[in-house]
Amino acid sequence: MSLSMEDRDGFIWLDGRLVPWRDSRMHVLTHALHYGSAVFEGERIYDGRIFRLAAHSARLINSARLLDYEIPWRREQIEAATREVVKANGLQAGYVRPIAWRGTEVLGVSGIGTSVHLAIAPWAQEGRLSVLARESGINVTMAKYRRPSADFAPGHAKVAGLYIICGIEKDRALKAGFDDALMLDWKGDLAESTGANIFLVIDGTLVTPLAENFLDGITRRAVMGMARKRGWTVEERPVKPQELADASEVFLCGTAAEIVPVGSVDGHHYQSGPYARTLMADFQKLVRQADCEGFGESTHLAPAGASLAA
Repeated sequence: MSLSMEDRDGFIWLDGRLVPWRDSRMHVLTHALHYGSAVFEGERIYDGRIFRLAAHSARLINSARLLDYEIPWRREQIEAATREVVKANGLQAGYVRPIAWRGTEVLGVSGIGTSVHLAIAPWAQEGRLSVLARESGINVTMAKYRRPSADFAPGHAKVAGLYIICGIEKDRALKAGFDDALMLDWKGDLAESTGANIFLVIDGTLVTPLAENFLDGITRRAVMGMARKRGWTVEERPVKPQELADASEVFLCGTAAEIVPVGSVDGHHYQSGPYARTLMADFQKLVRQADCEGFGESTHLAPAGASLAA
């Protein structure tokens, strides 16, 4: 298979029809390319089904509304299109990228008057997609840039433009020999990694930062649900970076990463312990349940017009 994402066999669902992979194009003067106004999702295929498809499709629509535009397809239509294109590509396992964007009718800071397009592209890829997982866990560093407050950006929207600081920090971490970076929020509290949510185990309690202005991830919600079913205490609260020193385990979670133990943060080491290992096993069972495409634990979506949740 070509290393280029544009040079592949298969089909992409584009604006209502299946298009050969290499024929799916957009113009260089597309508004979203210049101003970052695209919204997107990352979804996983397990045994031919898309995990939490309803929740992902609802969040995609909500993200666009938080940017003050409407995707011209209902959630049920997006779900049907996703199943159609996954089937057309003959995929039983892999990744799906739905993306909606503003078109070419206007090129300026304002996107008013542009058409809205939608593409859904699935491809075969097994295992964790965002990090190279190891038994000992991944090595991360602290990021320079912070997640902005709700006064500065709609952090609950999964919008392309907001990922620029994540990309900068991910590249910086990789060049320095790390696997990823942890980001603080505007207050200096722990927020997330560059593309996944974070959990700490402190004195037998599962602790995760309150998603005040970053994605309240769909996998994050699933992890919290699995932990509570086991009778574990889960706390959503502000987390100081100093509390990393108090944790016996740290792990990341997101659609691409699934659940990945952290082995070290800037040289402070952690065990790949029983909480993460248990949740990793539980998650593999959860994603293969017959009803995995529904909302599950992932119904927490910010209302349109509010500040918007790897």
